Amino acid sequence: MALGRPSTHYVCSSCGARTRQFFGRCAACGSWNTLVEQAVPAADSRRRRPVPRSGGGPASHGVAEDWNGADGEAAATGRPRRSEPIHAVGERPLQRLSSGYIELDRVLGGGLVPGSLVLLGGDPGIGKSTLLLQSARAMADRCSVLYVSAEESAQQVKLRWRRLAEVAATSGEGRSEPQGSGGADRNVLQLLSETDLELVLQELEALRPAVAIIDSIQALHDGELSSAPGSVAQVRECAAALARIAKRQDTALLLVGHVTKEGMLAGPKVLEHLVDAVLTFEGDRFASHRLLRAVKNRFGATHELGVFEMQGRGLAEVSNPSELFLGSQEPSPGTATIVACEGTRSLVVELQALVSTTSYASPRRTATGIGTNRLHQILAVLEKHLSLPLSRFDCYLAVAGGLEVEEPAADLGVAAAVVASFRDLTLPPGTVLIGELGLGGQLRPVGQMELRLQEAARLGFRRAVVPRSGGLGGLAAGLDLQLLEAGNVAEALVAALGSHPSQEQPF
Repeated sequence: MALGRPSTHYVCSSCGARTRQFFGRCAACGSWNTLVEQAVPAADSRRRRPVPRSGGGPASHGVAEDWNGADGEAAATGRPRRSEPIHAVGERPLQRLSSGYIELDRVLGGGLVPGSLVLLGGDPGIGKSTLLLQSARAMADRCSVLYVSAEESAQQVKLRWRRLAEVAATSGEGRSEPQGSGGADRNVLQLLSETDLELVLQELEALRPAVAIIDSIQALHDGELSSAPGSVAQVRECAAALARIAKRQDTALLLVGHVTKEGMLAGPKVLEHLVDAVLTFEGDRFASHRLLRAVKNRFGATHELGVFEMQGRGLAEVSNPSELFLGSQEPSPGTATIVACEGTRSLVVELQALVSTTSYASPRRTATGIGTNRLHQILAVLEKHLSLPLSRFDCYLAVAGGLEVEEPAADLGVAAAVVASFRDLTLPPGTVLIGELGLGGQLRPVGQMELRLQEAARLGFRRAVVPRSGGLGGLAAGLDLQLLEAGNVAEALVAALGSHPSQEQPF
């Protein structure tokens, strides 16, 4: 007898109303495009059985007779059936799996944790599949790896793998070499080109690999749902099924996720809550470097940064990323150097500003790499406390190398670059500026100052303008770094530029 298809219904994500038929508009709350398909779970009588109470009260009359053995005795005496005290839970050492790349391990918090789920998102063509295939090839020398390609055929993946292996063998980076169909491969890298979720789950149960890569979660399809692959219901159910088997088998699971045109991860928000770590792979499509960030990580620090460079042989790690974000050695008007921190990594970054007379009633304000609202705030502070007529000038600001700097420690560098361009001045070479700018013009200390100063000294900088605080003199002396402390933005700019910004008139 043939089994019928499991029943499904549609639930409004706005009000929770249920219906058996899809409509563009919810009949209950009137919201458009909020109905999401969900599978109806099978009836489970265990969830409906009431727990008998001790004492033979009315609630337990006629029910306790159905319970017998250990379960009935535990329920009658109030003892736990399956839970245990937290101090009695067995402990086991956490052994992380190295991904084969120091930058990826840094972002993951030291490597992959067995049984964890990692979601990697990024724009199309940014290099997500290349990064994971290179990592799978490196990990396959030490453990079993299953690579599930739901978007490409097996031949397409093999062509890319062969190209990466040949280049690595030529440069002496890899231990394994590509072999033909007749030879035995030393790697334990299994490849499966499949979109059916059930077949993927069967392969995971049969192989029980240490690491599994799903490329991508939006391309998998659950036959029990009638919606198309990539829909909210499909992504949610496929991710939940993969999470269950990964936790049960202690398989480290890497999921590739698509992004929307707004740059957000596609699919339901529950996907980000389900996984243990969320990584984003980003970068300028016209530049060669790629940035890997951790947005969420249950086993490590968030906002860590890994830097890669796209080359002809694939993605290569960048051991000294500050070189990517520094401009030319020749100083020029309107440039300033800051030290930004991304997680536990400090980066020396160059800021470039251009201030010119406006031709419109309202001046233009454009910022690349720094929030526009932050730029507006800094310009208002400079005009208020330094009496600079910046409201009559256009202002353009950019971060060299395409890096996104979000922390307030870049405020002093932005102010110095704007004033230097406004006065057509050049900052002395070898000067870095670190500090947060308050609305009253005061400079506020920032965190991880020791790491910032150490990175600046390592790259040859000899002067650092920082907020006034104690305890940094000894560190600066040990680093052969001249420390210029200031209490407000005027003192800082005098120390950096050598003159007060309001002494000269422009043009």
